[in-house]
Amino acid sequence: MDAKQNRFQQQAIKRRLSRQDAIHFFNLLTSAELFDVLESLLPEHRERLFPPTETLAMFLSQVMQADRSCQRVVNEAAVARWLGGRKACSTFTGGYCKARQRLPLELVSSLACATGALTNEKVPNDWLWQGRPVRIVDGTTVTLPDTPANQEDYPQQRSQKPGLGFPLCRIVAVTCLASGAVLNAAMGPYAGKGASEHTLFRSLLPGFNAGDILLGDGLYGSYVILADCLARGVDVVFEQNGARKLTTDFRKGKRLGHKDHLIRISKPCQRPDWMSLAHYQALPDDIVLREVALGGKVLITTLYDPARAPRQALKALYRSRWHVELDIRHIKTTLGMETLSCKTPEMAEKELWVYFLAYNLVRLLMVPSAVLAKVLPRTLSFKHALQCWQAWYQQLLSCHTTDDLTELFRLIGQQRVGNRPGRIEPRAVKRRPKPLPLLTRTRHEARAWIRQHGHPPKQRPWNKTASGGKKASVR
Repeated sequence: MDAKQNRFQQQAIKRRLSRQDAIHFFNLLTSAELFDVLESLLPEHRERLFPPTETLAMFLSQVMQADRSCQRVVNEAAVARWLGGRKACSTFTGGYCKARQRLPLELVSSLACATGALTNEKVPNDWLWQGRPVRIVDGTTVTLPDTPANQEDYPQQRSQKPGLGFPLCRIVAVTCLASGAVLNAAMGPYAGKGASEHTLFRSLLPGFNAGDILLGDGLYGSYVILADCLARGVDVVFEQNGARKLTTDFRKGKRLGHKDHLIRISKPCQRPDWMSLAHYQALPDDIVLREVALGGKVLITTLYDPARAPRQALKALYRSRWHVELDIRHIKTTLGMETLSCKTPEMAEKELWVYFLAYNLVRLLMVPSAVLAKVLPRTLSFKHALQCWQAWYQQLLSCHTTDDLTELFRLIGQQRVGNRPGRIEPRAVKRRPKPLPLLTRTRHEARAWIRQHGHPPKQRPWNKTASGGKKASVR
């Protein structure tokens, strides 16, 4: 396709989207860097009321707003069509929901990864650690609506009675330390065969490049992951596994400094059940690791040279692992991914990738804002960037002003987050919930009880009263 035809199609998509109020972020996907990726992933489709581009734009709007209902975005589409001089569409949500089901999962996931890669490419060299990119890995969980289909693929916790819990999905994500963008992610059930963070993370290892540095907590310091990273030319900095930390003896191995040495660990004698014999035989018989005690922790790393990776530099690098916790909080709390709304596993996975795409689009705006402000992106407020972009684009659509984003970048770069090293906060909430009892039986059984007895069944209260330690009364 020549440049003129490419530009014509790009303008056609933008004209179509400009008539929708749901595309605050979608115009970023029609930029020169991402348009080719978008066009190559678009499925063949006939002209419908909700084509793939418009459907994805509306899906993005759902995850960016407090009201995430399909009814809201369909209402906005109907109003926007009428105000744009076209016939208003129906406000029934059936057509839009079917359009979301037709939206290819590969389109959303590939766009999310491509946006993360593009954000990563815009990172200046002086933001890297000794000129090398740093990747951070961590896992989390989200809940899904309690439907039979979701329960089958993502079962609830085993400790909960059937019908009282919610399907639970485990997610492992890899983010960029410099930009904060999500580079890749994998998801699976919370428990069961192949549901561990190790299994999900191993599926992401092919996406790493030689020269990368991987940060992770003690969960990832297994022999298989260490050997795989070394084979790919990826250096690691992990916290020592809790069991090994207790047996660490710095009198052994090659001494590099105070509580800093090189040791050689051997391949496990027993092959894991999930591993094939060929894979097990291909593992090296032993690997060399550096152990160093820093600030009450024992770190293991493949950065062997203490001159190029001194103790304090390693300590500062590992402390930056906390940023992935903040990235996950932005996605789950600021954007609202903690509780999904789709009622089938296929749509739930699609919804997860739409959240990652929306998050990466915000990060894509924060990188040039940080460059303009001459600061690191991590010092800028993610929520401030999100609010500025939403307000900016709403005014842009209504006032038809210039689409130059330089002033927007300047506004985003004004708000900084506090620098609070070593911050300690209790993992507890101060505000009490309403004193309602917990539901200890299925909703269907509780309704039947009320119909028969005229009052709710006695159930375990949510919390105890402040005085006397007695249970709260149940009406």
